Amino acid sequence: MTPSRALQMRVFGAALLVAMAACGAGVANGEGGGPSTRGVPFEVDDPLERQIRPFAVVDERGEAVEHPFLGGFVVPRPQLVDIDGDGDLDLFVQERTGELIHLENVGSAGQPRFEWRTDAFQDLDIGEWGRFHDLDRDGDIDLLAEERFSYVRYFRNDGSPTAPRFVLATDSLRDDQGRAIFSDRQNIPSLVDLDCDGATDLFLGRVDGTVARYEEIALDEAGNPVFTLVDPRFEDIEIVAQLAVPGGPEAAPTSRHGANSMAFADGDGDGDVDLFWGDYFEPGLLFIENYGTCESPDLRSTPEPMTEGGELITTSGYNAPYPADIDGDGDLDLFIGVLGGAFNANRTSVENFRWYESLDDGSLVERSRRFISQIDVGSETIPAFQDLDGDGDADLVVGSKLDPVGLDAGRLHTFENVGSAQEPRFEHRSSALLVDSYHYAPAFSDLDGDGRPDLLLGTWNQDVRLFRQASGDPFAWEPVAEEALVELPRGSHSVPVAGDLDGDGDLDLLVGEASGEVNFFRNVGSAGAPVFELVTERLSDLDVGRRSAPTLIDLDGDGDLDLLVGREDGGAAVFRNVGGVAEPSFEAADPLATAFPKYSAFATSDVDADGDLDLVVGGLSGGLVFYRNTR
Repeated sequence: MTPSRALQMRVFGAALLVAMAACGAGVANGEGGGPSTRGVPFEVDDPLERQIRPFAVVDERGEAVEHPFLGGFVVPRPQLVDIDGDGDLDLFVQERTGELIHLENVGSAGQPRFEWRTDAFQDLDIGEWGRFHDLDRDGDIDLLAEERFSYVRYFRNDGSPTAPRFVLATDSLRDDQGRAIFSDRQNIPSLVDLDCDGATDLFLGRVDGTVARYEEIALDEAGNPVFTLVDPRFEDIEIVAQLAVPGGPEAAPTSRHGANSMAFADGDGDGDVDLFWGDYFEPGLLFIENYGTCESPDLRSTPEPMTEGGELITTSGYNAPYPADIDGDGDLDLFIGVLGGAFNANRTSVENFRWYESLDDGSLVERSRRFISQIDVGSETIPAFQDLDGDGDADLVVGSKLDPVGLDAGRLHTFENVGSAQEPRFEHRSSALLVDSYHYAPAFSDLDGDGRPDLLLGTWNQDVRLFRQASGDPFAWEPVAEEALVELPRGSHSVPVAGDLDGDGDLDLLVGEASGEVNFFRNVGSAGAPVFELVTERLSDLDVGRRSAPTLIDLDGDGDLDLLVGREDGGAAVFRNVGGVAEPSFEAADPLATAFPKYSAFATSDVDADGDLDLVVGGLSGGLVFYRNTR
C-alpha cells in the first residue's frame, strides 16, 4: 500500500509529546502536567505512512509478535494462492466487507514468511466473499466475488501469472439461460474441477443447507465464463442443524436456516477431491469423503466431524476451511478461519485463524490458533499512550470490549516500553479486570495534581470511573471511589478525554457515547480537587453518527484545543475550536482522508521521538493500526 496522506502534527518540546496520550487521547499536557496552549499544526494533506512492524512488540507469552499493527481479526476468511507465480503460496484474508488483505510470501514454498502488502488488494470490491481460480483457462488466476447483494461478479486477470492485474469483466455472472446466478452472501462457495473433465465446477451453498452445482461450459463473446446448472441439490447434501458431537458445546436455539463455507480438496490423498464443510450450527469442521474416482465422483457419504490429535476440532462455529500445502511436503495442511456461529462467537474473537499440519499418517496436529500473530485483544479496541513508569518514554495501553476467556467484562491491556523514546520496544505487562462492565475506554490525566497519571476509564454501562496507580506498581490500578467520576445523562459506551477547555487552569472532561454526540463536563472545582458539572449533552451540536470517541489536540496551532473524533462508521471527524481558549465552540471541518477502521479510536504520541506525533488507531477487529508521521 502506498503511504496514506492525512496528518501532520508538529510539537515544540519532548515533554509535550510524551504526555499527549490519547485514548480517547487523555489530555494534551504541557509542562507541570497542565494543559498545553502551544500550537500543534494539523494539515490533512501531510503524509502518514501505514506500518505493520514499526517497532518490536512482545506478547503475554513472551513471544515476538510478527505483525503487531496489522489491525486484528474477528472474522478472517483465508485463501492461499501463488498470486505472483514465484512457486510459493501467498496469503489473502478477508476481514472486512469489500476488502481483501494481501500478505506476500517472501520466504519459500517450504518455509513461508509473510509480509503485509495492502488491506485492499488492487482495490477490488469483493463484497462478502471472494474465490481465486483460473476461469478463462489462460494460465493465470482470476477471481469470483460477491456482487451486492447475493450475486456473483467476475474479475478477469488481464495481467500475467507473475504480475496479475484484475479488471471487472462482468458484474453479474450468468448461466446458459441468461439468468443471473444467485449466491447467498453469507455462504462461501467453492471452485474446483470435480470430475476431472477440464471444466470448472462452481458450488454454491444455500441457507437451507443444500448445495447447487454449476459447471462452466463456454466463454461468451466478451470472454466471460458461462455456467450451466447441473444439480440444484448436489449429492442430496443437506446440512443445517448441528450434528451430535459428544462433549461439544451446546448450540443456541435455531431455526432451519444458516450459513456455510465449503472447500474441495483431496483430503485423503486418494486422487479425488473431498468436501470440507463449515456451518453456522456446526462447532467443528465436517469432512465428506469422495468414495468415487476423479472421473466419477461420489460424495453421498455421511459427514464426519474432523479431529486433531484424537480430539474433535471445536470452535464457536461457522468455520471457513482452506486446505493448502503450506510447508511444501506434498500433503495438504488445513487452515480454518473461525467466523463465529451458534456457539458464542465472543469465545473466538482472538484465536480465530487456525493452522493444522498434516502428518505422514494423514492425521492433523494443531500448530497455531493465531497463524498471523498481532496485537489482538478481541474487538473494539481503544488505545492510549502514557508514560506510566516515569522513565521518559510512552507506554501503550489498550482497552477491549470483552475478554474472550472470562467472557465477563472488558480488559485493560498494558504494554511497557522497555526500549527508549527513540527506539521503542513494547512488552506485554498485564491484562487487568477493573470493573464489571464491557467496552473499556482508557484515558490518562493528572487530575489531582500529584504528578502521577490517573486513569479515566470509560465503560459500556458504568459511565466513567477513576483509578490511581497502585502503590509500588505503575502498571496496576486501584479505584479512587466506588461511584462513577461522571455519569452520562443517557446513553452508553462512554469514551472520556480531559483538557482545559475554558482556560481556567484545571481539566475539564469531554465524553463520547453510543449516540455519536459528545458530552461536556466543566471542572467547577480546582486543578487538585476536580468537581465535574454537566454543561451540555451535545457539545456544539456535533454528531458523528454512532459511537463517538473524542481526542483533544490543537490542530491549527492557535492555542486552543480542537477535536479529532472516531466513530462507528470509521474514519476521523475533525472539529475546529472557533470559540477560543476560554469559551470553546466547535465547527466541523473536512474529515481526514485516510480510511481508518470501523469503530475508530485514536491515540497520538511521538513514538519515535523525531519531533512529530504519530498515530495509533483502534477498531472493530480488536487490533491496532499504526501510522508514522513522515514529514
